[in-house]
Amino acid sequence: MSEIRVGLVGYGPAGAFFHAPLIHATPGMRLSAVVTRNPERAAEVERRYGAATVAEADHLWERSDLIVIAAPNRTHVPLATAALTAGLPVVVDKPLAGTADEARSLIRLAHEHGLMLTVFQNRRWDGDFRTLRALVAAGALGEVYRFESRFERWRPTPKGGWREAGGVDDLGGLLYDLGSHLVDQALRLLGPVTGVYAECDARRPGIAADDDTFLALTHANGARSHLWASAVAAHLGPRFRVLGSSAAYLKEGMDVQEERLRAGTRPDEPGFGEEPEDRWGVLGTAESNRRVRTEPGAYLDFYQGVVACLRAGGPAPVDPAEVVEALEVLEAARRSATERRVVRPGQA
Repeated sequence: MSEIRVGLVGYGPAGAFFHAPLIHATPGMRLSAVVTRNPERAAEVERRYGAATVAEADHLWERSDLIVIAAPNRTHVPLATAALTAGLPVVVDKPLAGTADEARSLIRLAHEHGLMLTVFQNRRWDGDFRTLRALVAAGALGEVYRFESRFERWRPTPKGGWREAGGVDDLGGLLYDLGSHLVDQALRLLGPVTGVYAECDARRPGIAADDDTFLALTHANGARSHLWASAVAAHLGPRFRVLGSSAAYLKEGMDVQEERLRAGTRPDEPGFGEEPEDRWGVLGTAESNRRVRTEPGAYLDFYQGVVACLRAGGPAPVDPAEVVEALEVLEAARRSATERRVVRPGQA
């Protein structure tokens, strides 16, 4: 296909700040139509991208070669099912589904139709995580004992919306939001998980879903991951603290790509994913350490991988089978938080 026409379902924060700019900046792709009923958002879509806007997702099928789903979490499975059934490859924002079984059903459907199904786990392309993976692969930390990872914010006043007000059926809350990224990164770094302990609390008034969450994962190789996601952290902890037999890696602050996308910076501008030196992490021990340059963040690699998959039959940029593994951990975490015990992923 000479040009991949992309139909985007949803133009909230995920669609507006992440998917639309990345699609627009990816060679070989064109944002052709967006589902939104909001007149102001529709005007922005037409002004920035020259794309049409439609009221319903099924209006995209005839004008798209690829469907990207960035709608509320509860809609991911039915929308992906409808798009695949219509014969279209699909990108789904995380989480792919609410359960591992639902995700497996989508994978089977995609396989039956011979279609690509992939998941927007963009945090795999964070510069700090790319740096950490390279350090671990090079043996710079020795054997990794403990992986500490945080997505913390200070938002004492709720912003409203389904992510905070929605309950379990809406897949609201931080466990399935930022927790999807935290667990995915832990699995990519340290491999399969054999035990999950979780604490999921709703701290702020009027909040129905968790806004202060902690996960402790035991990996099959003996390493442990401690993961935090919080909207009520008045003092932010380090993004990463990773302890190994030879050294540790400490990284403060968030990857720069989200803040630049939110500020309107084009993701194909030179230096888009580069982090300033004063935000680089530190590698070493209590006796000796050094600054380590953060590798450039590379969110565009995701959609470039989608193009390569659709045009040349390469692998999807994120294997949905890997996301099933993460969903089993998230399901175990929800059960652990309810039953206050360690749960094995996939345990009935």
